[in-house]
Amino acid sequence: MQDDAASRDGADAAAQQGAGAQRDRATEREAAARREAAAERDAAEEASAFSHPAVEPDVTMAYGDHPDQVIDFYAPREPDPAVLTPLVVVLHGGAWRAPYDRRHITPFADFLTRRGFAVANVEYRRGEAPAPAPEGPAIPAQGGPAAPGPNGAASSEGAAGADGRGDDGAREGSDAGDASAAGAGSAGSTGSTGGPVAGRWPDTFDDVAAALDALPALVRAALPQADPRRMVVTGHSAGGHLALWVAARHLLPADAPWHTDRPAALRGVVALAPIADFEVAEELDVCGGASRQLLGGEATFAERLPYADPVRLLPTGIATTLVQGRSDIVVPQAVAESYADAAAKAGEVVGLTLLEDVGHFPLIDPAADACAVVAEEIAQLAW
Repeated sequence: MQDDAASRDGADAAAQQGAGAQRDRATEREAAARREAAAERDAAEEASAFSHPAVEPDVTMAYGDHPDQVIDFYAPREPDPAVLTPLVVVLHGGAWRAPYDRRHITPFADFLTRRGFAVANVEYRRGEAPAPAPEGPAIPAQGGPAAPGPNGAASSEGAAGADGRGDDGAREGSDAGDASAAGAGSAGSTGSTGGPVAGRWPDTFDDVAAALDALPALVRAALPQADPRRMVVTGHSAGGHLALWVAARHLLPADAPWHTDRPAALRGVVALAPIADFEVAEELDVCGGASRQLLGGEATFAERLPYADPVRLLPTGIATTLVQGRSDIVVPQAVAESYADAAAKAGEVVGLTLLEDVGHFPLIDPAADACAVVAEEIAQLAW
């Protein structure tokens, strides 16, 4: 009898084990199906965002000698001649990588002009080929000069798209070799597979700081109908990081060359799916380790965080709103939430607008409802 009972117990255990394995397999299949559906949706959203023709600026002005040190200015389409127009400064994404230049975000800039804003679309130096290992102090230089590449040069990876998924065909409405043709939003793993690394240290930060410092004078010359005293900075993905960083320069360490004595004269910041917390971004492998590459790699990542990571530069005292798609698989919601939580702990209220059934790219897609939400968030700060 004991043998029969033991046999039955063994059979029951085996059956339970088998049922558990079946449940595990079913769960894995469901998770794989969800991931596949999310990737397909993201690809469709990206294709829509990059289906719009690039829009030429009204004026382009240089803020430095390098070909990438330029700002494209767009006048409001139906300005009120009796009222100066708020200025929106746009900082594009692309994981700070060279193939992804400002061209891909020009339809978004044009969208804002049709909402009554003047727009300054800022270019800056991005990453090129891997540089020699940095030596010496964190500020101001990374070892070895980086040779400048052509503005908007296509990636040597060719078929690799901005987020590492593939190009999905050439993006419409851009010149051959433009970043738009390579796909742009938030580049993925190309830097870790032999493609361009993310950003240049310190050049990327040098440029964004210089551009913002030069803007008031350039605006007066290029767009006299714009009011630089009513300026809102917005940026998408890696550009969202730069937008948050611009607003925090007065909190940088005193030895940072970009440190300012007082907060920037901004009405506010609207950061779109920003890479706002570098450590969380690295944990999630956002854009193939782009944050680590931007800061020079493993050897200098930790020591440069205080100079570059927005989550460490709080509270800014500048009105800030984050707009984030809940379905974003490129820069997940957890990154924005971490920044908002850190701001709250620092005594600052940061707005966090979470959009249901929205991924990474609709935020800059003029055809998407999410883009209208972004324009409204900007308007609330600008007027």
